Amino acid sequence: MDSNLTTPTQLFDLSGRIALVTGASSGLGRRIALVLAGAGATVAVTARRSGHLEELVATSSAIHSFPTDITNDDERVTLIHDVEAALGPIDILVNNAGAVNAISIEEESLEDFRSMVELNLVAAWHLTKLTGVSMVERQTGSVINIASILGVVGGTPAKDSGYSAAKGGLVNLTRETALQWARKGVRVNAICPGWFATEMTDDLTSTDKGSSFITSNTPMARVGNVNEIDGAVLLLASDAGSFMTGSIVMVDGGWTAR
Repeated sequence: MDSNLTTPTQLFDLSGRIALVTGASSGLGRRIALVLAGAGATVAVTARRSGHLEELVATSSAIHSFPTDITNDDERVTLIHDVEAALGPIDILVNNAGAVNAISIEEESLEDFRSMVELNLVAAWHLTKLTGVSMVERQTGSVINIASILGVVGGTPAKDSGYSAAKGGLVNLTRETALQWARKGVRVNAICPGWFATEMTDDLTSTDKGSSFITSNTPMARVGNVNEIDGAVLLLASDAGSFMTGSIVMVDGGWTAR
């Protein structure tokens, strides 16, 4: 079909594609899995909390559970092997898994910092490599890294040097892998969410002080709802974003435009 005659519905259609979403047991990861499945993809979901994954699987026959601790090198290798053996080669990888450790650098231990980098950056690099080899061989694929506004600006008074450093690394890992694979049919982009109402941000968003911090510094004066990640995810996962690679997409209510 002539690309100029493709309809919007066809552009965003993910039928026949296999996606893997990490950190899918709650929050944005859970939402992303549902959105990709809703657009026609077969979706593998992973996280450590298998019970939460089973609840997600129960919502859609297109979603399949592969519980994994992605901070473990061997488990990451096993995950990719198991997903591809069960469902087929991965077309879309969403590196969403992450965690925060909201303490000052004076209180943060070396092990704290390393654990933040391992989960938020090293695991994403490894999974990108493990899936990217097949994508390059097939000359097709989309990697979406869920970074953060704290990967492009400082977060204090919401202190977390390990998380911020790792997400900043993920932003530039996105650019570098995008350049390496730009002529090999594989696109790599990142989404930088602002403050969303999720389990991970509950300690901040559930307090008056935290809510005031967010609303007073977000130009749209509110937190994001999980469904507000949908458009960016579908754009980057589908043919609608076919000329996008190395893009860092802010979904932050204007936070980084200040």
